[in-house]
Amino acid sequence: MGSVSGLTIRQYGDPVLKERTLEVQEIDGKVAALAESMIATMYEAPGSGLAANQIGVMRRMFVYDIGEGPRTVINPRIVESDGEWTYDEGCLSIPGLSWDIVRPNAVHLVGLDLNGNEISIEATELEGRVFQHELDHLDGILLVERLDAAQRKEAMKILRSRMLHLPAGDPDGLSRIFAR
Repeated sequence: MGSVSGLTIRQYGDPVLKERTLEVQEIDGKVAALAESMIATMYEAPGSGLAANQIGVMRRMFVYDIGEGPRTVINPRIVESDGEWTYDEGCLSIPGLSWDIVRPNAVHLVGLDLNGNEISIEATELEGRVFQHELDHLDGILLVERLDAAQRKEAMKILRSRMLHLPAGDPDGLSRIFAR
């Protein structure tokens, strides 16, 4: 588990990443402080988005910055999507790996800001992708679940080797067994 800013980013295999988060009921100073800590963690990782459950907080909120300054979205929902866009996508909970993922190109996101005001953002390409990726996290869906069959097989091989602490050149551990 990677630790930055005092917050630990949960890594692939942590069961919290597979659970759907709960709505934020009250936006108060605690939520604002959490958002501030999440933003610092996201920058230090570094990443362009971070969902609350990636740090073990089971609430529907995420932070992001695509180069226009940090923003927080609380209780987000995508209400429309359109088009298709393939992009090389990575994840802070699966560090060092990325895959070409097909997602809608345009999305319409609604939610709340830190002041409790309703927000409505029509986003395309990178911003839209960040929204979709972070909402997947909030719904307990990991990036590897978006892979095609061949990508997923290779990804699982690598991730199993990481979890078993096998050398990168021997992701299934067979070389070590047969070398005896």
